[in-house]
Amino acid sequence: MKLTRHATPNGPRWAANAYWLAQPFDLRSLLAMPHAELVPWIEHQLTAEPAQGAWLAPIEATQEVWASGVTYLRSRQARQAESDMGDVYDRVYAAQRPELFFKAPGWRVMAPQQPLRIRADSTWNVPEPELTLVINRLGEIVGYTAGNDMSSRSIEGENPLYLPQAKIYNAACALGPAIQLLDGASLSAVPIQLTIERAGAPIFQGDTSTAKMNRKLEELVAYLYRELDFPQGAFLLTGTGIVPPEQFTLALGDRVTVTVGDLTLINAIGA
Repeated sequence: MKLTRHATPNGPRWAANAYWLAQPFDLRSLLAMPHAELVPWIEHQLTAEPAQGAWLAPIEATQEVWASGVTYLRSRQARQAESDMGDVYDRVYAAQRPELFFKAPGWRVMAPQQPLRIRADSTWNVPEPELTLVINRLGEIVGYTAGNDMSSRSIEGENPLYLPQAKIYNAACALGPAIQLLDGASLSAVPIQLTIERAGAPIFQGDTSTAKMNRKLEELVAYLYRELDFPQGAFLLTGTGIVPPEQFTLALGDRVTVTVGDLTLINAIGA
């Protein structure tokens, strides 16, 4: 089952499998429930009216997006290459405790087709395609979506302590187009693809799989929830295994396509 959020004349509204859910439905209430209760509750709220309207990011304003770093070997190699302090990232990759950091509140997350940005004070910028977990208040993984965790590599490369500035800025995170609810299927080998187009032609393409992750998804969630409560649920970007070559940087007008499983998220780079 896929949940989508749409713009309507009366404000945002949720749908399931392309049919409207009852107007009072909200994701915050859904993610307060145990996993076993989600689908029956959604089916109880489902209408026979087809959904329409532009996609919004499948997250609500007060929910949080967090992120994991250096969960793939390719990410460790890229972070070492951009920094004079490469041993820091090697230690994170092999350490028991994962790297976790705050990325965005829900109101700052961009939807499919909305423009993403690169920082004006960064000279080296890349998209990061990532499986993004949807987690309920109990710490259960209930679904996933496609995510783009934009990164200013030149800023982080100056000093790892600049990570918040490299990762958190206006239009630096996109999610969508839907939340794929889990029905028992494993997330251990989800395919992930990235395509970047410039002037209508591909200039970079890459692919990976969650099978190449160095950490288990449940481990990342357990550390995130260890000393934090998320009464409305949370979203967790799980790291990237696709990094363009060092000579590549995004430019205004580039079109970025992130595919996670059968979810495809497309955003252009705007001003």
